[in-house]
Amino acid sequence: MGTYINPGKFQFEITLNSEIYVDKTDMILYLNTLVNTEQRYVCVSRPRRFGKSVTANMLCAYYGEDEGNFELFNDRKIAEAESWDKYLGEFQVVRLVITDFMKKKSKRLSIADMIDNINEKVAGEISKAYTDVDFSDKEDLIQTMEDLYQAKKKQFVIVIDEWDAVFREYKEDLEGHKLYLDFLRDWLKGKSYVALAYMTGILPIKKYGKHSALNMFDEYSMIAPMQLARYTGFTDKEMTDLCKTYNMSISDMKEWYDGYLISDEIPVEFRKAYRSGDYHGNNYHEYSPLSVVNALRSGIIRNYWNQTETYEALAEYINKDFDGLREVVAMLMEGGREKVSIGNYQNDMTTFNSKDDILTLLIHLGYLGYDFDNKEVFIPNNEILDEFKNSTKAQSWDYLFAILQKSQDILEATWNLDEQRVAALLEEAHNKADNKTYNSEAALSYAIQLAYYSAQNYYTSVRELDSGKGYADLVYIPAPEYSDRPVLLIELKYNERAETAIDQILRNDYPQVLEHYKGNILLVGINYDKDTSPKSEGYKRHECRILKA
Repeated sequence: MGTYINPGKFQFEITLNSEIYVDKTDMILYLNTLVNTEQRYVCVSRPRRFGKSVTANMLCAYYGEDEGNFELFNDRKIAEAESWDKYLGEFQVVRLVITDFMKKKSKRLSIADMIDNINEKVAGEISKAYTDVDFSDKEDLIQTMEDLYQAKKKQFVIVIDEWDAVFREYKEDLEGHKLYLDFLRDWLKGKSYVALAYMTGILPIKKYGKHSALNMFDEYSMIAPMQLARYTGFTDKEMTDLCKTYNMSISDMKEWYDGYLISDEIPVEFRKAYRSGDYHGNNYHEYSPLSVVNALRSGIIRNYWNQTETYEALAEYINKDFDGLREVVAMLMEGGREKVSIGNYQNDMTTFNSKDDILTLLIHLGYLGYDFDNKEVFIPNNEILDEFKNSTKAQSWDYLFAILQKSQDILEATWNLDEQRVAALLEEAHNKADNKTYNSEAALSYAIQLAYYSAQNYYTSVRELDSGKGYADLVYIPAPEYSDRPVLLIELKYNERAETAIDQILRNDYPQVLEHYKGNILLVGINYDKDTSPKSEGYKRHECRILKA
């Protein structure tokens, strides 16, 4: 047993000896199907406190050479399957925690020196363990593993924990990032000595543009954990059993620690039903494991998230200067949801080009849940909501919450066709913002959605509804239980006229796609004129026109 080579079962035994252990050993059954296949490269990303290191220790205990590991697993879930021990103790295991290599003699290393440190320590340990092998370079990890494989046909299971620490600790060293990715690719890709490579961290694999140096890896993330979905956190069934044992309220635990909606693979026999919207068995509700364990052991349900991370970590991101980001955060804190485009996020902690990139990062960090089917984000539970509240205590957030408080008044004024009242309430909300919002058409759109936040209690909102002749900016369609409410078809203008917005609706016949609601549609034109001088007579930046259709 070594430090990096075949570290053994001790760390996993510590987990098994703990007061609370939830058996996830059957996860190995899936990984066994990947051994020595093209899919043997696995990258699992989860937030902190979601059991990544526990899983890494479990894999070391199962795959590594150790005469005592049979007893460790033979009464666990994995042993309920046939041939569960197919690869038990069959491989050499390399176990790396990347943060362990970032310092040498208390000195922080560059990324290049960190890679040299890995080569020196790990290759050196392999060569000392196999003195009967003629190694050509005892400080070159790739060559050393290749020499061992050629001499003894020994394959490796490689387990890398905190694999993404380089991108978190060396945020600005872009050349170092590429050097590190190239090192991992050269070490792992296409190598016969690799039976299975398992990497885990917070972030998915770093992309440059739309490409990645590690394109051989399949990614199992908070957005798409695929076959590993049920192993992301604690499931409803596991939580029900734990709450019975510890005499805790399952409903309270759900409110505080549940909410991560995880989407699994679709079984072949259900794929047709899934495409038609008739199958939802791929969705799991998952609980934050560390917080659950703390609550069960103490008997106290509260925010345990901030024991491992301060609220400033969240505040750093939600205060980024992207149009609409703050408005979205405020709506999410009130229980709303937001459509998000995840495709352009570069999987690091520095490259942000839009609010969607920030929201995508927050999914990976565990601050937001993600509804894969509807492509929406939401705040998953009370514990995370508490973190958002701590992160938005600054005075600069006050105006957003003031707008939300007025949103019911704005909605009722719209129903009453009170154009002046709607315009005045929007003006009041904007004045509270101290002229810091509405600085673009995108910002205007988010500000109006915030102003109409209360509409979500009665409506389903659709942005940019395709009418066949153009796109209506914002449409609120009544929920079935509020079918008597009018459809709200809102068109926004920036530095034009509210009448122009109404003319555009009529000219392009936007209401025709809502024929079913004819006679119960309100056309709402809103204009914001940022150039209106505060010194002008009857100074007002907002204008509203409402027409029945």
